Amino acid sequence: MGRLGQRAVGDGIQRYNLTVMAILKVAHMGHPVLRKQAKALEPTEIRTPGFQKLVDDMIETMHEYAGIGLAGPQVHESLRLFIAGLEQADGSLKVLPFVNPEISPVGTALAEDWEGCLSIPDIRGKVVRPAEVVVRALDRRGKPFEMTLRGYPARVVQHETDHLDGILFFDRMKSFETLTFLEEYSRFWRERDTEDD
Repeated sequence: MGRLGQRAVGDGIQRYNLTVMAILKVAHMGHPVLRKQAKALEPTEIRTPGFQKLVDDMIETMHEYAGIGLAGPQVHESLRLFIAGLEQADGSLKVLPFVNPEISPVGTALAEDWEGCLSIPDIRGKVVRPAEVVVRALDRRGKPFEMTLRGYPARVVQHETDHLDGILFFDRMKSFETLTFLEEYSRFWRERDTEDD
């Protein structure tokens, strides 16, 4: 049997088995946790076994649901934390936690592209976002880092940071004309986007 860790969650205590990863329940649109401003984490909180377990569980959950990112509020934790998979030059995916992230656009270029969300299953829509951003955050040990991201990785970190501010991708859509179920996206939109390229 593994050691148990504790951390305060809401009004109660949630206990973690620190040796086994878990798939967490994903909050769906309509749950109030997705519309709250998430709480910033102190460095002392980041280094706790319970927080480290949460990061591992979020990574496992993101992989289980074939996501590219997952924010604390999406797993009922109103904390300024998200996990993102960033494609490397060799094509591999590096999964990183971002704690207390701050994002700044680089330049004025905007890009429109499709987004989906584990909290809004089977729905897609086009969202306009800055094409390039600088993200400053803490890593899972509480050390600051900074990176410049372009294209799809920039979109992912902006989408996940929005979750920390109670914003869903619907809120960023200029028009609902492209709002579609995943099945219809595959049948009608994906082909159209390929033809436009």
